[in-house]
Amino acid sequence: MVEPETNGYGVIRQCIDRDFEAILAIINDAAEAYRSVIPPDRWKEPYMGADELRHEIASAVSFSGAVRDDALVGVMGVQPVADVMLIRHAYVRTACQNQGIGSELLRHLTDRVDRPILIGTWAAARWAIRFYEGHGFKMVGQDDKDRLLKTYWSIPERQIETSIVLADARWRGTQASDEEDSSLSGEA
Repeated sequence: MVEPETNGYGVIRQCIDRDFEAILAIINDAAEAYRSVIPPDRWKEPYMGADELRHEIASAVSFSGAVRDDALVGVMGVQPVADVMLIRHAYVRTACQNQGIGSELLRHLTDRVDRPILIGTWAAARWAIRFYEGHGFKMVGQDDKDRLLKTYWSIPERQIETSIVLADARWRGTQASDEEDSSLSGEA
């Protein structure tokens, strides 16, 4: 088990089974920001149900949580898929947003990953895109986006149409190497 990390506002630790209800509450509280932003056909009530969260955890999404005053206030998951790590379900309680908690969770997770990282989010969630770009992630092009969402995520076609993918420098570096190898071998 990973030791909890203390930072300026509290502790970041691996979430455990007894955190399930708190994780679900945080996701649904913070996801309210999407209600009038994402396409109406993609919104559901609740945004994430208990069965869906159980499915995500069973699919190897592992959550870390930010704790303040003995309460979980933010969560972010990672999911290893093939040769990459996906950042999944990054949420901070509405009352605790804009206090650096998401940044601390992201740093905590990215510091512990030794493979390229990809993040998918709604294209209309400009605040989320700015957040990830502020941490060095860059949006991939349309062709890469569609290919990556179909390869690494299990989401409906409509969600692929309305989402974007951001990649870290490691992923972008592997793509540059692949392009260089293709041009050297005469492939195009």
